[in-house]
Amino acid sequence: MRRADRRRVIRVARSWIGTPYVDQASRRGVGADCLGLARGIWREVVGPEAVPVPPSSRDWGEVGSREVLVEAARALLIEIDCAAIGPGALVIFRMRAGALAKHVGILVAPDRFVHARERLGVIEEPFTTAWRRRVACAFVFPARRS
Repeated sequence: MRRADRRRVIRVARSWIGTPYVDQASRRGVGADCLGLARGIWREVVGPEAVPVPPSSRDWGEVGSREVLVEAARALLIEIDCAAIGPGALVIFRMRAGALAKHVGILVAPDRFVHARERLGVIEEPFTTAWRRRVACAFVFPARRS
């Protein structure tokens, strides 16, 4: 499977900056949560969404046996080694040790990423050591489907 152009992914991700945080939404300039941001980037870079997205709990400490978000990402995206992440990669974070991985962001530079934060909306911020420690897995978008 071919990878999407990372420059396009970065450009699209940054175009969402300033979108208000709205739980389970995915409309640039109107509202998005972190998954909604990734869904919006998918629509612009890859094409129509491949599967419906079920609602999820906002509990960052939720534990369970199924990593639903990671499983979906593995089915739709191209997984990469966490040591090889770079600009254009979609990163999935585990916000608490032992909890399910439930937050996503897009690297836009080696030390910066775009994501949606409650009360702040879609922002670009430093990809600090604290964020790096939370990385559960990483992916790149596939190229546009014909």
